[in-house]
Amino acid sequence: MEIESGSNVNEEEDRTRAAVQVFDFGENKIMVTVSKKTEMVLQSYHSQAQVLVWNYLLADPFVPYTSVLGGLFACKLLYELSQLFFSFYSKSYSGLTKVQKMEWNNRTMSTIHAIFIASISLHFVFWSDLFSDQYADGLITFRSSTFSTFSLGVSVGYFIADLAMILWLYPSLGGIEFVIHHSLSAIAVAYSMASGEGQLYTYMVLVSEVTTPEINLRWYLDTAGMKRSTAYLINGVVIFFAWLVARILLFGYMFYHVYLHYNQVIQMHIFGYLLVFAVPSILAIMNLMWFGKILKGLKKTLAKRL
Repeated sequence: MEIESGSNVNEEEDRTRAAVQVFDFGENKIMVTVSKKTEMVLQSYHSQAQVLVWNYLLADPFVPYTSVLGGLFACKLLYELSQLFFSFYSKSYSGLTKVQKMEWNNRTMSTIHAIFIASISLHFVFWSDLFSDQYADGLITFRSSTFSTFSLGVSVGYFIADLAMILWLYPSLGGIEFVIHHSLSAIAVAYSMASGEGQLYTYMVLVSEVTTPEINLRWYLDTAGMKRSTAYLINGVVIFFAWLVARILLFGYMFYHVYLHYNQVIQMHIFGYLLVFAVPSILAIMNLMWFGKILKGLKKTLAKRL
């Protein structure tokens, strides 16, 4: 009995023995002293969280749903954070009208999304082996991964949120051309995400989002009364070249790629096949129209400087 009692005491001491838990936040590390029992509970919760994320939230059947919902939630969060941040740290923001503040927050949301999806698109189009011709794992038009599908889902969430705001405040955030652009983009990206077809071409088109931060910055400069600044001029030049490369030349490369791989494209579902040709063609025409306006605006700005 005495031996058993001593054993129980030792077990209790093991469970309550202090342990040091380290929380790493980059350059800062916080050490917290917790009991052995608490540490075991934390590890249990951590394991359960991993199971929830990988077996359910990021499991292949659930990725389209969780990614779209995640995109919608991220947009709402970014919108609210933008409102909170600029209310305290921007004098220009405080002097805006209610609609202008909503557009300011909307453009913050679109800028973050553009940086996110453009970075991922550049990775898949130019650096990843997933869509490489040397990667002999099925037809290029049917290749996908959990990460590529998840990223497209986040983008679908953004297009839904942004389109809803455009329609809600119509035409303050953009006219019919923006409604058409976002509707086509949402349909094409959603189909590619859900079916796994044509993801390479979807990412080629989404590379064009690299121009969005520059466009939004131009609006910020204009709204802040800096239309005659050097920054505004430099921004116009950057937009011209970025638009030329990402929304004109890259679209030409995409059509050339489709031509070279037409024997694979034709095996897609008829709806996906039509999207590959129709959506980029319509967007390319719209890009050319907007490029004409950009060129005209740049000439006008340069003429005033010279």
